[in-house]
Amino acid sequence: MSLWLLGAAALLPATPVQAQGPKGPGRAGQAEPLVIAHRGASGYLPEHTLAAYWLAIEQGADYVEPDLVITKDGVLVARHENAIAILNADGSVREATTDVAERPEFAARRTTKMIDGQAITGWFTEDFTLAELKTLRARERIPQLRPANTRFDNMFEVPTLEEVLQLVEQANERRRQQAKEAGGKGKATAFRPIGVYPETKHPTYFRSIGLPLEEPLVRVLHKYGYRHPDSPVFIQSFEVGNLRQLRQMTRVPLVQLLSASGRPYDFVVSGDPRTYRDLAQPAGLAEIATYAQGIGANTNLIIPLVSGRLGTPTTLVRDAHQAGLVVHGWTFRAENQFLPNDFDVGDDPRGLGDMGGWVRAFLQQGMDGFFTDQPYEGRLARDAHIGR
Repeated sequence: MSLWLLGAAALLPATPVQAQGPKGPGRAGQAEPLVIAHRGASGYLPEHTLAAYWLAIEQGADYVEPDLVITKDGVLVARHENAIAILNADGSVREATTDVAERPEFAARRTTKMIDGQAITGWFTEDFTLAELKTLRARERIPQLRPANTRFDNMFEVPTLEEVLQLVEQANERRRQQAKEAGGKGKATAFRPIGVYPETKHPTYFRSIGLPLEEPLVRVLHKYGYRHPDSPVFIQSFEVGNLRQLRQMTRVPLVQLLSASGRPYDFVVSGDPRTYRDLAQPAGLAEIATYAQGIGANTNLIIPLVSGRLGTPTTLVRDAHQAGLVVHGWTFRAENQFLPNDFDVGDDPRGLGDMGGWVRAFLQQGMDGFFTDQPYEGRLARDAHIGR
């Protein structure tokens, strides 16, 4: 076992978890809501690292979620943003998911770009070849809230999409063998694969600079067998046009992401005045159902916050189900900083509150799955909800 696996293994719960995988891409109102590991087990390890994805699988996640950006030489890699370190006006660094700001050999790569209408100064994946990016090391993105994760800083590389798929493939092969061995002993058990849930980040921007995400994404997914409507994969995006394009390129399930504010950036570019909230109305959901199988909804679209506490649920889940769409909510995190006040425990924003209670409140609305930084806690909440 490698050193990073030994270190990550220490984060596993004391009680062994027998992970339960999904039965398929999912249907509206399915019996077992999906636990989707948001950027891996990012509550315990730096996000978008192979270690974080591995830990998420071990903790019982049904799907792992890699956000996808691209390198100068056209390779898809897993990072939350193409900006891998951002400079503030005073020269300080924020949102650093790598150590690039401390690497003098790449100082000249610092630049300012307009990304989806916002000026950002920093370092960007599209200015690095994969070989150059592989010399960098991953960092905890929010060290002020997750200081314990910083002990893993500089241990991990930036993974490619292929490496993530290979990790999932290895985990599924192990599960397949375990199911076979159990069947040979007269203990029938179904093989349930771990799925992948990639997000295309800034597709309009990347296409504008000659590095479209759609073609390499479909090529890699099809290479690893993700090419059918029942394949354990969802492709998600905050934009609409690239999902429509993907619908013409692949048969795998697609998910339209919906924020609680703003509008898709491709709508901004095209002049379409509709907002995400417009798309969350019955007419918008009916349109989404013509090209996608689900929506990934900000929690405030399902149960809005009123003075920091959960308010009256909307009809979004019911409306989406009537349109034939699954509903996956985002993002459930255990730290008090992210929790509604109903579920805070103590006053420390870094302290862990009652994420399970928060999740169960949404599952009671019929939500079909949810993104979480803490898959183990998410799995416990899901299993309690279904009475397992």
